[in-house]
Amino acid sequence: MASRHTHAALAIGFVAGAASGLLGVGGGIVMVPGLVLVLGVTQHQAHATSLAAIVPIGIVGFAIFALHGEVNYAIAGLLVLGALLGAPVGARAMSRIPERALTLVFAVLLVVAGVRLLV
Repeated sequence: MASRHTHAALAIGFVAGAASGLLGVGGGIVMVPGLVLVLGVTQHQAHATSLAAIVPIGIVGFAIFALHGEVNYAIAGLLVLGALLGAPVGARAMSRIPERALTLVFAVLLVVAGVRLLV
């Protein structure tokens, strides 16, 4: 990876990590668009790469919030169980969706989420 790409990837990761720690989001909202628009990876690669990167980001964020007593472990356990069941379904579906359709679905989801947050 060229130096410019190294710096861009580090910057995208930093912003995603900060957003994740601050807002509970970062992978999908920051990393995926950054990987596609700045680093030029495909939408499929961006989704998969974001998921790989979010694991250590989530662990660090969890540890800090756990130290401050902010984690509801009962709800977290249920979320993990649901996510472990849903992630393979989503990953298989994503691998079958054409690049353009995946980009469109992702863009619509971001817009809808943004509008819902404003309203």
